[in-house]
Amino acid sequence: MPCSAFSWIHEEEGITLILTRSAAKSFGFDDGMPMRRIVLQVFSALDGVGLTAAVATALANEGIPCNMIAGYHHDHVFVPSAMAGRAVAVLRDLQVRSTK
Repeated sequence: MPCSAFSWIHEEEGITLILTRSAAKSFGFDDGMPMRRIVLQVFSALDGVGLTAAVATALANEGIPCNMIAGYHHDHVFVPSAMAGRAVAVLRDLQVRSTK
């Protein structure tokens, strides 16, 4: 198991690793679809309801696919690299609308 992994997930079918592109290549792995990580700077409680849905819906409405991982303090949103700038703009707009 590469110790440089940001995250790893055991599934019945195998293991998913989240690595930097350079780390994936150094281990001889296919780097798959290049993704960018956006860290939500809101402190998200593990028992909170609705944050993941709000983020995923806002991005989906703009045609941006995402995968999310919840940490203890923050959620991490992974989007295709080519869409990262647009995703950040969508999330900033969501933040503004949510604080009104």
